[in-house]
Amino acid sequence: MAGNGNAAGGGDAEPAVRFGNVSGSSFSIGGSGHTNTVHHYGGAGDGAAAPTAEELLEAVQDLRAALVRLPRSADRSALDTELDEAAEDLEDTEEIRPAVVTRLRRALDRWAPLVEAIGAAGSLAGLLTALGG
Repeated sequence: MAGNGNAAGGGDAEPAVRFGNVSGSSFSIGGSGHTNTVHHYGGAGDGAAAPTAEELLEAVQDLRAALVRLPRSADRSALDTELDEAAEDLEDTEEIRPAVVTRLRRALDRWAPLVEAIGAAGSLAGLLTALGG
């Protein structure tokens, strides 16, 4: 039987995972065939550059593509529409309008049960957080 990683060499401590500073990093976690990848871009206060409209558009498109694997439903259709509208607002623009960030954040919150197991949703949420959304 493998040890539990307890440095003291005894006890039945619960397994734990700790992440140090993951600023500017990507990591992936998962099991049982489910993987969630998180791209952490940092926040406005840590000197990291905010994501660009192109990066946000790519994250929206990645989530849209991942949704295709989910069963069709009214919720999925509504989220598809939100993502399509946000993608249109982000195409051919240099500046991210705050309304787009707010709309995307609300969509992720509203349909969280639908997208919680999709890694692309976590990536998009990370970008929105870096933008203050």
